[in-house]
Amino acid sequence: MTTVQDKVIEIIAEQGMLDISDVTLDSSLDDLGIDSLGLVESIFAIEEAFDIQVPFNANEPEKSDFDISSVQAIVSAVEQLVKDQA
Repeated sequence: MTTVQDKVIEIIAEQGMLDISDVTLDSSLDDLGIDSLGLVESIFAIEEAFDIQVPFNANEPEKSDFDISSVQAIVSAVEQLVKDQA
């Protein structure tokens, strides 16, 4: 079974056109070369993959409850959303 972490890394790698091995938990999206459009595409893909609603304001990401500071932060936020929905 694919874990939340594996799927989030897969989505981020796909959106950034990267190898999965290039995406580490301590990478930021900036480190990976993922711009704001790539971020939005990643959020949409994450919502679809996990059937969740991400509380994310693309225009003001710093005001969001969804932490995008690192891949680990995104994984943790998605895990919490999935748990909350269960």
